[in-house]
Amino acid sequence: MLLRPFILFLVLSLISLKSKGQKFAFVDSEYILEQMEGYQKAQKQIDDLAAEWQKELDQKVIIIEKKSNELKKNELLLPEETRIEKELEITTLQDELRKFQTKKFGVGGDLFRKRKELIQPIQRKVFKAIESLAKDNNYAYVLDKSKNSNILYADPKYDKSDAIIRKLKK
Repeated sequence: MLLRPFILFLVLSLISLKSKGQKFAFVDSEYILEQMEGYQKAQKQIDDLAAEWQKELDQKVIIIEKKSNELKKNELLLPEETRIEKELEITTLQDELRKFQTKKFGVGGDLFRKRKELIQPIQRKVFKAIESLAKDNNYAYVLDKSKNSNILYADPKYDKSDAIIRKLKK
């Protein structure tokens, strides 16, 4: 029940904020990003790239499956040397498949780097707009209510997402 201590901490924090007169607001960073044309273009580019690599991956899997099935079908008829050669070929193709998958989709892989290259500058821009809004309005805290957030309830009047979007469009 890790959630109970967190909720208690959150409630106590909000009470102390209220008593000290500190202001807070929240934004939905996912909503903000979806409103940005550059983000949508970058996300489409990433999705297209991922689909292209997935297609390549699928084709490699089909080739391996075809060769494996062919070997199983003819295994008893093949000379041992030929069978070993074909098994080695399949193993090599499987290794190449794993390397390709790691290179394209793994942590630190091509897709990760492309996402970082295209999305990170947009996220930085959003963060700077949030920081600017916070400083302009003397907010002590700006919370993010997008997915996986721990905000259990948020009064919409404190949602500053649209203010961030307006700031970004200036």
